Amino acid sequence: MQLFYNPDIAPGNTTFLFDKEESRHIIKVLRKKEGDAIQITNGSGYLFTSEITFGNEKKCEVKITAEQFFEPAPYSLHLAVAPTKLNDRYEWFLEKALEIGINEITPLICEHSERSNFKADRFEKILQSAMKQSLQYYLPKLNEPVAFTHFVNEYKDGDLFIAHCEETDKKLLKHALQPKQKVTILIGPEGDFSTKEINLALTQKYVAVSLGNTRLRTETAAIVAAHSVAFVNEE
Repeated sequence: MQLFYNPDIAPGNTTFLFDKEESRHIIKVLRKKEGDAIQITNGSGYLFTSEITFGNEKKCEVKITAEQFFEPAPYSLHLAVAPTKLNDRYEWFLEKALEIGINEITPLICEHSERSNFKADRFEKILQSAMKQSLQYYLPKLNEPVAFTHFVNEYKDGDLFIAHCEETDKKLLKHALQPKQKVTILIGPEGDFSTKEINLALTQKYVAVSLGNTRLRTETAAIVAAHSVAFVNEE
């Protein structure tokens, strides 16, 4: 099945008109024609089955023939991950985290961060493409970059964890997690969190955790964290 994404399609719609760019892709590139079926998601849990009723390179209109709502996962995962030195590594993290299961992503600016900006439009497209490719119907929320101090002082909902490499008393993440919970996990930059940042997080009720015995790259650590949460929630 080939899945299309458009946030503007809503439950109860009987028809939908794609914009010029999407219409050209459907008709010119994919060579779809009138009568062909198209599957569309709005990224909010809905799958719409439709049929092309009119199509050219500038305008593609469909008739909605069925809609289906998919319940969200019984848990929620928010990963706050420091931007990597190379953008393509962060893009890899976004793609794989979506495939595994994630609800919200915040780029975290830390004392040891080597990058403080990122290409929001590019990253949004990575998430959208990964959602369509993996046939999922929820698009994670991608936040603007935020300073570490602000994040730990403001985001205090659910089970809170900070994964770091210092030799201190830590639990393995997989042993600290509980199923069906709202979870936030902080993943630091390639130089790790500073001692000051770790101590601040602990005062804000974050629990220090380990992701294993080896030292992981930022993007790898984030994927291990996402998989650990998904694994705990498998039924």
